[in-house]
Amino acid sequence: MLDQELGSVSDLAVDQVERRVKRLCQRFAANLPFHGWHHVHFVRTKAGAFARANGSDAAVVETAALVHDLNYIVERNSDAAAGRDLRMRILAKSGVDEAVAESIDRIVVEAEMRTRHRDISLAAQALSDADTLFKALPVTPVVLAHRYLSENGITLAQLAHKIVGEQQGKHDEGFYFYSAEAKGMYSRWATANLELWQCVVESLDDPSVGELLEAVQSR
Repeated sequence: MLDQELGSVSDLAVDQVERRVKRLCQRFAANLPFHGWHHVHFVRTKAGAFARANGSDAAVVETAALVHDLNYIVERNSDAAAGRDLRMRILAKSGVDEAVAESIDRIVVEAEMRTRHRDISLAAQALSDADTLFKALPVTPVVLAHRYLSENGITLAQLAHKIVGEQQGKHDEGFYFYSAEAKGMYSRWATANLELWQCVVESLDDPSVGELLEAVQSR
């Protein structure tokens, strides 16, 4: 688990980060159909609420949420670490203390779904729960999954295997969500979502399904 954050972020600095990130999301909107401002705003709002509930610094967590997916602007289908340079530039230009910015960068990387574990910091837990909730929303596979495919240039099979491979174990081991509130309110959605994607993985082994997808995708 990471140490406590070194200091906080002023309201003015949070506003500056928000303004810069929103402007970038608008500029690159065509490249961010999934991870655009709609996603960033949702995660920032939920992360702040989870931070206030678990006692971590809400300003730090909300700032981390604002910059957590900048890697998708830097490099398609990349990990959070790829966004470090851009993240640190935005934080510096917004007046965030360098030590706090380093802490925010660590929180972003620590909260990443692919590598997160049971004992991450409270700040990373708040960010992770918010980002994970976006993935588990019942509307996400219906309205947004095709946007993820387009944004990252991957196939349905690759996405299904990614979701099941990265998320199922965390769900089974009991830290898909960290906060009691998130577990109580959203675990049913998460379970249903993972069951859906497991069914997608299984269905792709059926030759008729493969034929169907080829026919639809060729139109």
